[in-house]
Amino acid sequence: MLQGKHIVVTGAAGTLGKSTVKVANSYGAIVTQLDISFSSESKTRLNVNLQNLVQVKECVDSLDPIDALFNIAGGFQMGNSVIETSDEDWETMRAINFTTMLNTTRAILPEMLLRRQGAIVNVGAYSALNGQSRMGSYVSAKSSVMKMTESLALEARDYDVNINAVLPSIIDTPANRTDMPGADYSKWVKPEDLSEVICFLASDNARAINGALVPVVAKS
Repeated sequence: MLQGKHIVVTGAAGTLGKSTVKVANSYGAIVTQLDISFSSESKTRLNVNLQNLVQVKECVDSLDPIDALFNIAGGFQMGNSVIETSDEDWETMRAINFTTMLNTTRAILPEMLLRRQGAIVNVGAYSALNGQSRMGSYVSAKSSVMKMTESLALEARDYDVNINAVLPSIIDTPANRTDMPGADYSKWVKPEDLSEVICFLASDNARAINGALVPVVAKS
């Protein structure tokens, strides 16, 4: 499905990132992993501050042509009410969820447009389809990711570059289990299931899908 495609995965050191790298490799992709900190670097595993556009561009310039970008870097935290959320917390959620996506897209998309081929898959959030109590900074950042996905898709559609986003509900990660110890984990989205959807959207089988916000939700 992804045989021979060069894919860049951001947030590759996290649970979803690791899962997506594994699934992409199983489909024959050549994967370059980016994150803020790996225990050890290699040719395919690079430390880069995704919030710094200069660093991102320097990193991307050192890579072979990129066929797909998976913007997985991000994070979640429950917050205070909207009026009690600090400027720092607003900026943190925006920086790790939106700025990281914007920077890597700025660095990688222009070459895709020149080559007239490529795919970008972003990670929004199902919860960001609506306002949520005590999650204002998070859903604000993720809704920005989602609207930017739609805007980019319209701008790239005439260049054979597809840009879509997945909208997961709660993902079954160690961090979420720690934060919600009494939850029924069987109803959460498995990272490998979400990874399959991400990889599909980068495949030639999904070439007719552009600008979609694809829900990947837990069992009710």
